[in-house]
Amino acid sequence: MSSSRARYLIFFQYCGTKYSGVVRAPETQAVLGVENYLEMAAQKLRPVGKVTFSISSRTDSGVHAICNSAHVDIERTPDKSPFSEAILVKALNFHLHPEPISILKAIRVSNDFHARFKAISRTYFYRVVTGCKHTDLPVFERNRCWAASERHLDISRIQEAAQLFVGTHDFSGFRSTNKNTPFQSPVKTLLQASVVPSTSLLPNQIQNSNLQYWDFTFKGKSFTYNQVWNFYFCYQECRNCLVLWSLSLIIHFPWVMGGD
Repeated sequence: MSSSRARYLIFFQYCGTKYSGVVRAPETQAVLGVENYLEMAAQKLRPVGKVTFSISSRTDSGVHAICNSAHVDIERTPDKSPFSEAILVKALNFHLHPEPISILKAIRVSNDFHARFKAISRTYFYRVVTGCKHTDLPVFERNRCWAASERHLDISRIQEAAQLFVGTHDFSGFRSTNKNTPFQSPVKTLLQASVVPSTSLLPNQIQNSNLQYWDFTFKGKSFTYNQVWNFYFCYQECRNCLVLWSLSLIIHFPWVMGGD
């Protein structure tokens, strides 16, 4: 009898406020990751053996995902056929309820497909607001944007700084250190870095006119640990030509500026 094991590419989204991040956390930990809940939902489908998701892109605690992806192997008993893509989406969403996690789509893929290594690009998106402290944000904006400390951002300098990052560079000076740092190359290619005006999630008639929203977008095939987060904080410091000159030095001469 043919095997009932099948590999699927899963697209999913989540509101990350209540999770430790997207990756699996130890079950003894008080706050779990999105992956824990994905795997608990999959186990309720009564598969053969333990189900493990391989996430393509990692996000930290409190970070949301409009669309992330993972691959997963699900094997059923020999008398049962593999789940169809549509049924798998419905079944996982049923068992994920009421968590703020949703399966968007499932695609049957070959057994050697890998969600992380097959990813073409990754896009990180930051919503930033000026004009108030985080505690003064409208209720529906809390946990969905970052309140900058500045009343006004120097957008022209920020946009100038953004273009310094685009291209292939050694980003040693923009990554944080973790256990995997020695094994990962700091050379990455940034395809897009942009900053554009945005709006509140609220209807126009009830928006606070003192608040200005901005969308920061970063796109690349891969990133070093905390690279995008460090980009954003560098942007906030773009107040004069000296800062831009310093950023240029870090990008073009990372070993001089304290990089690896």
